[in-house]
Amino acid sequence: MNRLADATSPYLLQHADNPVDWWPWCDEAFAEAKRRDVPVLISVGYAACHWCHVMAHESFENEGVAQLMNDDFVCVKVDREERPDVDAVYMTATQAMTGQGGWPMTVFAAPDGTPFFCGTYFPRANFVRLLGSVAAAWRDQREAVLRQGAAVVEAIGGAQAVGGLTAPLTAELLDAAADQLASEYDERNGGFGDAPKFPPHMNLLFLLRHHQRTGSPRSLEIVRHTCEAMARGGLHDQLAGGFARYSVDGHWTVPHFEKMLYDNALLLRVYTQLWRLTGDRLARRVARDTARFLADELHRAGEGFASALDADTEGVEGLTYVWTPAQLVEVLGEEDGRFAADLFEVTEQGTFEHGTSVLRLARDIDDADASVRRRWQEVVGRLLAARDTRPQPARDDKVVAAWNGLAITAIAEFQQVAALCSAPDDEDANLMEGVTIVADGAMRDAAEHLAAVHVVDGRLRRVSRDKVVGEPAGVLEDYGCVAEAFCAMHQLTGEGRWLVLAGQLLDVALARFAAPDGGFYDTADDAERLIARPADPTDNATPAGRSAIVAALVAYAALTGEIRYREAADAALATVAPIVARHARFTGYAATVGEALLSGPYEIAVVTDDPVGDPLVAAALRHAPPGAVVVAGRADQPGVPLLADRPALGGQPTAYVCRGFVCDRPVTAVEDLVAQLT
Repeated sequence: MNRLADATSPYLLQHADNPVDWWPWCDEAFAEAKRRDVPVLISVGYAACHWCHVMAHESFENEGVAQLMNDDFVCVKVDREERPDVDAVYMTATQAMTGQGGWPMTVFAAPDGTPFFCGTYFPRANFVRLLGSVAAAWRDQREAVLRQGAAVVEAIGGAQAVGGLTAPLTAELLDAAADQLASEYDERNGGFGDAPKFPPHMNLLFLLRHHQRTGSPRSLEIVRHTCEAMARGGLHDQLAGGFARYSVDGHWTVPHFEKMLYDNALLLRVYTQLWRLTGDRLARRVARDTARFLADELHRAGEGFASALDADTEGVEGLTYVWTPAQLVEVLGEEDGRFAADLFEVTEQGTFEHGTSVLRLARDIDDADASVRRRWQEVVGRLLAARDTRPQPARDDKVVAAWNGLAITAIAEFQQVAALCSAPDDEDANLMEGVTIVADGAMRDAAEHLAAVHVVDGRLRRVSRDKVVGEPAGVLEDYGCVAEAFCAMHQLTGEGRWLVLAGQLLDVALARFAAPDGGFYDTADDAERLIARPADPTDNATPAGRSAIVAALVAYAALTGEIRYREAADAALATVAPIVARHARFTGYAATVGEALLSGPYEIAVVTDDPVGDPLVAAALRHAPPGAVVVAGRADQPGVPLLADRPALGGQPTAYVCRGFVCDRPVTAVEDLVAQLT
């Protein structure tokens, strides 16, 4: 009997009609395996995963394969986005056994959850042979199987251990991390490494802050070049905005077409901050279009942001997105069709499959003549309208707390910079205004949804769908990303309730997730017991829970002046510092927060009756050092600690700047404020 029909996870629901007798992750499944004396087959994936779909079609929908699975195993299906704790433990096991990981992840475990054989995608013929071999080994070589499992658990425990070396995250370590990134940088194509090439958003955020602190032209150039290469490549949707998960090649041409909320949130922050610091027109456009993508494509009215768009459309990857020259002519006519083919590098040979091409931006359109830009915008609009009539990829509608937190923070930053850097006489000022309006509404929806639905009895839940919260408990990255988002909402709105909510979540994290060495575990002390308690300090596709909670602690301490949160942040970051300089590509968010701590961070309060339009506020936002917090409003505004006991000098708007709880003299002139911040 397949037991997935009542699941809230879209990924599990995709398997609800399989002939496999799937169980969701639950104690009852392991009890059933013990009763039957058979192994557990744990299959982990997610809704937007291309190869997860392939394995499902090849094996899980096949009656014969399903019969083998049902006869010899208890089969458990896990959504890795819903249960990142389960995924983390078994991914560590998979990497320990095979040297690599990925999804779909296929794990064979004893009835107590101990893994003894792990892998990823298996073609059907290989999977059938594997099922027979594992079943035979369980029957005939049980002792050896259990020894193998014990060795894997020991390896997992070592990989997830806390209590290692600690050290302050100094300027020297951060400089070394920047140097290491520079040495690994792809000078030709941008980014780091070769195929498959992932957008290095957290490393770029770090390098932008490193440039702010040190003035390093090298750090800024790495960010500029990578951002331009990604934005002009097939990784970036040239029609609707947003970015795909990664490029299958080393030069950003052909993407793996799934679009993830977390990638787009983090990339929105990168392009927004590059725009703020340099005025770069490409960064401005891409930030705007990414914010629009989040609001138009992933936001669910009255809720938060959906998790992802699938890589496949009707089982075919890229079906929605790719073009031939003939299709361009069919939509645009002969003349504009040739213009579009040249602009987007659509050739008869194609860059994808079957002579189709992924759209890339071959020309520097942002600095082109106004008439060329108008023609480009018209062509984009017509192509997008035609593309919208094609079959569309499915959307994973579940709301993940951590990823929504990332999106809220990103849009809050975008809103501030858009208000700061947009001029009314811009040729697309109306478009920018429209995007900021819809993005603001989506951001507030998401924040309200997290506060009302995901916070249950003072604790955070990981997922919801259709306004109904799921059972999985929040993990550390949820607490960190959501608390940081609530701090961003406090700065943007001046409402004290967001700061109160952030403090409540951080208090839970300190009470329930803290480790003895000053670091943090990824799961609470009263969470479901797994074969190991994960505590991964590295930043990968999303910030590590430890990096995320430190970022929130730093912001909250700066906004409230409560030093114990700053001390907790320092202690936690010290547990990551020893690996920052050696593994900079996997500690990008930790290094980003480290730059904020090294900077102070600055605490900037502007006492004013006009928190949106006051020139002092604009100066504070434009020149804010790395990780600075900025609040503006009336003196002694309720719920805003940074405005307490800070009068307007001589009845004029007044700026108060502190750094690490030490304050400069208050100023009323913009030039004096800028001097304090630069």
